[in-house]
Amino acid sequence: MDTLRNFAHTVIMIRKVWRHRITDAGQVSIPAEVRDRWGARAVLIEDEGEQIVLRPVSENPIEAIRGLLKGKGRSDISAAEAVRQARIEDNAASDRKWREHQSD
Repeated sequence: MDTLRNFAHTVIMIRKVWRHRITDAGQVSIPAEVRDRWGARAVLIEDEGEQIVLRPVSENPIEAIRGLLKGKGRSDISAAEAVRQARIEDNAASDRKWREHQSD
């Protein structure tokens, strides 16, 4: 059993490439195999200069992030107190930058 616990399992994904034409209307078909794998009905299109990247996104972005931050925030202070502290920190940072700018 200890051997199984120490065994590192590596999954190798085989990279597949498809070539598709862009229609006169600017449409490109995404192969069913890819759509099924990602389970997404919407994509984000990123133009990275040398390449275009499609990233699956949720049709309802609010629902997709629901619960994402649960348990990650500070529970020892109220939201109003957290905002107040953030404003104090922001004002202090602005004051430091202003003083640095004035001393140049």
